[in-house]
Amino acid sequence: MIRPVYVCELTKRRYRGRIPKPVRGPDDVVALIGNRLRNEPREHFLILLLNARHECVAIETVSIGSLNASIVHPREVFRPAVVASAASIIAVHNHPSGDPEPSQEDVSITRRLGQVGELLGIALLDHVVIGSRGAVSLRERGVL
Repeated sequence: MIRPVYVCELTKRRYRGRIPKPVRGPDDVVALIGNRLRNEPREHFLILLLNARHECVAIETVSIGSLNASIVHPREVFRPAVVASAASIIAVHNHPSGDPEPSQEDVSITRRLGQVGELLGIALLDHVVIGSRGAVSLRERGVL
């Protein structure tokens, strides 16, 4: 059994010298990882792990797919969040075509992840789709 003192020490060591970046909206998400995803030739599905202050404490790659698809399962999305004791997450993926317009599958998985997050007590704050022609927030579109 891990004792609280050890967890505190591990947390201090992990963040020593680094200041977590606050994420207040989709513009912050794009600033944080937009350049990393914008020109990828395949779909990458990532999650930002946030603490209670909405500061990004980690970025996890959940799936790397093909040119136009990526397999995403809620179990794989929330596993890193549970392990890291994240308060909330933001899902992010790219569209290699450059068009950030969400597909029906994007909308469907966003709703499903939102429901699973409610059950786990780890809120899905947003799902941002990044393309070379911009970015789209599914929260701003009213999906969440």
